[in-house]
Amino acid sequence: MYIQSIRISVLLFIFLTLLLGVVYPATVTGIAQSLFPHQAEGSLIIGKDGKVLGSELIGQNFSDPKYFWSRLSATSPQPYNAASSSGSNFGVNNPALHDAVKGRVDALQKADPDNKAPIPVDLVTASGSGLDPHISLAAANYQISRVAKARGLQYDVVKDLVANNSQGRFLGILGEPVVNVLTLNLALDATTTNNAQQGKP
Repeated sequence: MYIQSIRISVLLFIFLTLLLGVVYPATVTGIAQSLFPHQAEGSLIIGKDGKVLGSELIGQNFSDPKYFWSRLSATSPQPYNAASSSGSNFGVNNPALHDAVKGRVDALQKADPDNKAPIPVDLVTASGSGLDPHISLAAANYQISRVAKARGLQYDVVKDLVANNSQGRFLGILGEPVVNVLTLNLALDATTTNNAQQGKP
């Protein structure tokens, strides 16, 4: 009886290992790659030269005034480290949070001293994952004047780029409109290059 129980346990272990460790993952991966190949491969953004520029799902660290800036990232050892997703977990009374917010506010104001509009909160705080590739529409609009000046582009041109790279509420009702910072900055680079080639401001 004891030996029979062991045999059944071993066979069940092998069966479940094969089913849940091999068959199920292979089936789900096969279906995903067949129906949603772009998402299954990591939603990668590929440049004209075939080089991977990033992922639509993972933010990047932009600090040059001519680019739109992403949310802060609390991952380590470097920002937006996909292998170390985490938030800062700082409480509202934590001095470290105050210092981080103050540092970002100072950087934003130094980069665009003429902008007196209120700074959207997502530009001065980190997301829960530390990888968020999106900012709010308000955060993108706040940066338009700085980016336009740094690029020598007309304000309305940059504003249109923000609008064209924005995403509405999920299912039309959930969340808030957001902008993917990486895709926006890539569109910005393309526009600047095209304008330069055509001699446009």
